[in-house]
Amino acid sequence: MTASRRYFGTDGIRGTVGELPITPEIVMHLGYAAGKVLASGAGLRPGQHAAVLIGKDTRISGYMLESALQAGLSAAGVDIYLAGPMPTPAVAYLTRALRLSAGIVISASHNPFEDNGIKFFSASGNKLPDAVEHAIEARLEQPIETEASAKLGKARRIDDAAGRYIEFCKSTFPAELDLRGIKLVIDCAHGATYHVAGEVFHELGADVVTIGDRPDGLNINHGCGAVHPQALQEAVRANGADLGIGFDGDGDRVVMVGADGRIYDGDQLLYVIAAYRRAAGLLQGGVVGTLMTNFGMEQALSVLDVPFLRAAVGDRYVLEKLLENQWQIGGENSGHIICLDRHTTGDGIVSALQVLHAVRASNRSLAELAQPVTLYPQVLVNVRVSRGFDFSSDVSVTSAVQDLERTLSGDGRVLLRASGTEPVIRVMVEGPDEARIRALADQLAGTVAQAAEKAA
Repeated sequence: MTASRRYFGTDGIRGTVGELPITPEIVMHLGYAAGKVLASGAGLRPGQHAAVLIGKDTRISGYMLESALQAGLSAAGVDIYLAGPMPTPAVAYLTRALRLSAGIVISASHNPFEDNGIKFFSASGNKLPDAVEHAIEARLEQPIETEASAKLGKARRIDDAAGRYIEFCKSTFPAELDLRGIKLVIDCAHGATYHVAGEVFHELGADVVTIGDRPDGLNINHGCGAVHPQALQEAVRANGADLGIGFDGDGDRVVMVGADGRIYDGDQLLYVIAAYRRAAGLLQGGVVGTLMTNFGMEQALSVLDVPFLRAAVGDRYVLEKLLENQWQIGGENSGHIICLDRHTTGDGIVSALQVLHAVRASNRSLAELAQPVTLYPQVLVNVRVSRGFDFSSDVSVTSAVQDLERTLSGDGRVLLRASGTEPVIRVMVEGPDEARIRALADQLAGTVAQAAEKAA
């Protein structure tokens, strides 16, 4: 393995614009490195010339980073297709539909506008294999050697990208159903779904009110969208809507709001999709969640005899476990939901349509469909420790965890995990009584702190 993962995290490269690695120089070099790796045949079909699709969200820095990527790719001899502002899952779809070598998304997802990032999709619309990311990392260490003029990559803009994606999203909703008679409020977070989401639901028959659809480069995710659903709650009530649907800045995350203003998170929406498919005989295997999936959702699935597995936090790991078990649906409580029989990656619009499919086909409200899920309170305590402290090898900590699990007697959950970015152990306790689990979480956090102090 190379000196890898200097730049790549679990979901591409991300950071503050103007600071390493999100600078024009590094991003141009990244485009060149990715282009050379792709042109060498990594991920290419036989006889295929390397060509890459670039899409972005609505951050003002997207203009700069798009130009830098384009310059690097062209210097490497790779052709470029420019989609403009498009949701992340749209780039995955278009890369596959246009038979391109790879797709690149310029986005920092739900982060504020000051941040940005770069993530890649393979020709099949999946995240790039680790081996290809490692090869790109290694190539970044080498200088740019521009191809001869006759071999430079060409660029063209895809004028019908939005229309293609709208039709794709509509195709994931059953042809025999429509959304007539439903009034929806759609919150696009001033992000990449601003010009496509409303059209999808409108063309399926819904009465649509769209908010968060006036991006100015600086207002993405600001007080709106899936991360800040209060604006959606207010708009649903003000417009007398049946439901609200909120996306994040790059459109791969969704939350929903009922007519009464109640918020439904990713765990509840995933349950609704799974329960409907189970009842209709359409569920293949079980459901994948993460370590942070609410215990109440797991219990509700167990009542239906639906198998459930937990992956590490991150949609990449959810996808890996789905593929490993040949299952189709999984997701996170943040609203990243993957339906592999509909798309290769998490897609907020497609996920919302799967929920609406269940609502329409069952002729029941979202509130009724989600009712079996009683979300347990989760208490999270961060304990600062010295770097390198391994809580799993400390007898006092492991013993305390076992005692706490016995105390909960299967009616709750304990989770300890080390932060990947700072010297912190995250202590999470989940159970039906918030006051009780808060006391238990504080007690366990105290044990971890004492153990860490002795080990220092």
